[in-house]
Amino acid sequence: MRRPLTAFAAAALTAMFLAPAPAARAADPPVNLALTGTATASSVELDRAGFVAAHVNDGDTATRWSSKYEDDNWVQVQLARPATVDHVTLHWPNACARDFVLQTSVDGATWTDVASLQRDTCPRTDDIALGSDEPVGYVRMQGRKRWAAYGYSIAEFEIWDGPPAAPEPTLGLIPRPVSVTETGAAPFTLHKNTRVLAEGDGAQAAAGFLGRLLSRSTAAHGRGPAPIVIEVDPGKGPRGHEEEGYTLSVTAAEIRLRASTSNGAWNGAQTLRQLFPQWVESDDVADAAWTVPAVRITDYPRFAHRGMMLDVARSFYPVDEVKRYIDAAAQFKINRLHLHLTDDQGWRIVIDDPATNPSGIDYGLLTRVGGGTAMTERGTEPGVTGYYTKADYAEIVRYAGENGMTVIPEIDMPGHVNSALHSVPQLNTPGAQPKPAPGETTVPHNGTGAVGYSSFDADSAVTYEFVEHVLAELAAMTPGPYLHIGGDEAHVTGHDDYVRMVDAFTAHVNALGKTVVGWNEYAGTALPQDNAVVQFWNGSTAAVADAVNGRGAKVVLSPAPHAYVPQKQDPRQPEGGTWACGGVCGLDRHYNWDPGRFVPGIQERSVLGVESALWGEFIRRVSQAEYYSYPRLIATAEVGWTPQDQRDYDDFKNRLSKVGGRLTVQGTNFFPTADVPWRLEALGIAHPAAATWTVTAPGQSATGLSTVITWNDGTEEHPTPATDQEGSIPDMRLNGAFTVTSRRSFNEPGTYTGTLTARAPGRSPATSTLTVTVRD
Repeated sequence: MRRPLTAFAAAALTAMFLAPAPAARAADPPVNLALTGTATASSVELDRAGFVAAHVNDGDTATRWSSKYEDDNWVQVQLARPATVDHVTLHWPNACARDFVLQTSVDGATWTDVASLQRDTCPRTDDIALGSDEPVGYVRMQGRKRWAAYGYSIAEFEIWDGPPAAPEPTLGLIPRPVSVTETGAAPFTLHKNTRVLAEGDGAQAAAGFLGRLLSRSTAAHGRGPAPIVIEVDPGKGPRGHEEEGYTLSVTAAEIRLRASTSNGAWNGAQTLRQLFPQWVESDDVADAAWTVPAVRITDYPRFAHRGMMLDVARSFYPVDEVKRYIDAAAQFKINRLHLHLTDDQGWRIVIDDPATNPSGIDYGLLTRVGGGTAMTERGTEPGVTGYYTKADYAEIVRYAGENGMTVIPEIDMPGHVNSALHSVPQLNTPGAQPKPAPGETTVPHNGTGAVGYSSFDADSAVTYEFVEHVLAELAAMTPGPYLHIGGDEAHVTGHDDYVRMVDAFTAHVNALGKTVVGWNEYAGTALPQDNAVVQFWNGSTAAVADAVNGRGAKVVLSPAPHAYVPQKQDPRQPEGGTWACGGVCGLDRHYNWDPGRFVPGIQERSVLGVESALWGEFIRRVSQAEYYSYPRLIATAEVGWTPQDQRDYDDFKNRLSKVGGRLTVQGTNFFPTADVPWRLEALGIAHPAAATWTVTAPGQSATGLSTVITWNDGTEEHPTPATDQEGSIPDMRLNGAFTVTSRRSFNEPGTYTGTLTARAPGRSPATSTLTVTVRD
């Protein structure tokens, strides 16, 4: 689901549009004036030389100034000579200010408050705009309230005389392709009559997707020259990587995408999508410069499995929300959708009664009862209840396939089965856990986050009758090759009982013609030879290696510190776990690991791939799911696609900084990770009576974004940006795009050219120029 941008309304025919200008680059790079200044402070922690004020402007973030343990303390830098200041950057280590004032002075005696700031996270970096018109001689941080019992600490106090230089140029491609060559030739320009042609069986899906995307945002109707050609035929893809590989060539004359399979064509179409300006994601026609840089790309994935798991059992996601989750991930070449359909808290898939039913089980109870339960604690609201009919599930499978994804359904057992026991009386046999209360035929619902307390009965024939029918029904509904049986956290199941049940379940999946998948606890069982997948999440990897080397199993890696998205990614988040990383699991943790070397004793060829896992203890609804998943799921996508020796976290953040605006236009609710320098982008639209710009600025607020419109006749405006959605970390909400509207009236005939410059502290400005022509 994409967010319409109000600035993209259809323009009057009398208006003439110019391409948006690139982000402004200062003639000279900005200078950190603090480096030649003199730092002093009101106090020094323990009066130690290692904490003196001089450390705030020594250019070394490994050193720091620290104050005594009192709220009323300050540190200041006297500049070598008075100068105008654009912005200040404060690098705080683990002892920040909760409340402070940034002040300036000409003489060091009389002070002017520039900004009063309250912050709720530590450590952090603060970028504070000054934009001083008159030279200042001193800049001071005046503390009001410390973070904790210690004093204030600042590693670097940077005072900049100009805005940051424009970030390094990037195509913004994620995952990073295996080979990209920018030829430097003239770009391809999309026209309203540009055609998207499909050649060969398997090209239609990618061509249809591109055609719909471009017609919506560019109004291209596809009845003319300069085509985009998608070819699918054996031998067209990169040799040795035919299944998902592709080549892409862009010249001024045409765009040609070649692949051996429809999967390869789909992947190439997602790369081409990212080469268009971000405004291509709009639901409305945008008058951008529709050009694609001239490139040659050869690309294919490192791993076959690049997945995302959605826990619909603890809190349900209706079909439309699952589709929205698919939409956001498809552009990053995620190709597996793992649905965690059952757990202690709920059962989400309809199972019909069999023709032969020895135990007389009413399978409809699974959704009539288990579909009406969910989490009852944690989160911003109780868990959402509901279930999928067979038609719902078929639609999810169809839609996922249309977007390049295979669905992997999971029925978690022999533990995590409280919902089944709560729904079906016959399953509550003597060996099942927990026990019904006296006089009751089923166990009570448990909506807490407790785990490991439930189990099927290994000695009951009903257990195997039930499981075999459920798996058979699910196999019949699932065209993909995988069935996931869970197998994790069966803490109250005896070892021998666990092995007996899991061996029976996996053998049945194998007999159904499917490949069984289970969490790594099941790795020590008799897995079907050469037809099983172990999904690692936590614990010892030794059993995983044994399953690979002894049973021919493949491995999917979802290690909790690197792939569990309900873990907090920032201390400011009110919800989420911290157990996996002993604190927050940030974007760097999700990016900086090597799946090929993660399990000792196995070769990379035994690693099927990687998977991001979104569990539902804390998460409610798809908007929150996106906020916790993105951008960390994007990191996982690149971990699974790009060769290890071509991955670099700083390079990834540079490319990701450009993707932020694209996600904003789409309406994807992502977390604006603090160490990513999210770029500002602007686009204008002109009318004879008004001019309006749209600005994407992830992580910014209307009050923190400054805008100026400079007209060719010397008129200058300072409008206030507006947005229909301010960002809020506690509310798990990204800010929307900003609208900047000129208040000029164009009553006289003539041509008026206006340039918007949008700025945020610590970010390179964005500019966009438009021309309004008013006729008699």
